[in-house]
Amino acid sequence: MSGATRIDGRCLCGAVTVSAMVETPALRACHCDMCRRHTSGMFISVATLPGSVEVSGPATSFRSSAWAERGFCQTCGSTLWYGTVTDGVRHPAAGLFDSAAGGEMKVEFYADMCPHGYGLAGGHRKLTTEETEALFAPDEE
Repeated sequence: MSGATRIDGRCLCGAVTVSAMVETPALRACHCDMCRRHTSGMFISVATLPGSVEVSGPATSFRSSAWAERGFCQTCGSTLWYGTVTDGVRHPAAGLFDSAAGGEMKVEFYADMCPHGYGLAGGHRKLTTEETEALFAPDEE
């Protein structure tokens, strides 16, 4: 992990702390219906190095689809992560970290589902529903 730095964050009440390792902090936004219901807007996460996310405190998760779970603080309800269940990877919420860990927006998932009332500026990658689900949805056999 040469060049990696540790980022430390916490939920609104401070009961849950989250740390992870990043090389170059990158932000990812998701506009799917579930993320918007969970956060009341898009969900923005920080890309971390595999296996480096550590969570302590009263955190729990809700299995929201065949391939995903959403973590939150049991005390204050803060959104903590979006997780993929097949590999156990947790994608921590950018809001847990000061200045969103200094990250820059790199990709939007479900960009075609972004409400007309807001949008993200910039030349980052914008994946459609079909492209997003090709990345994350389990193969149907």
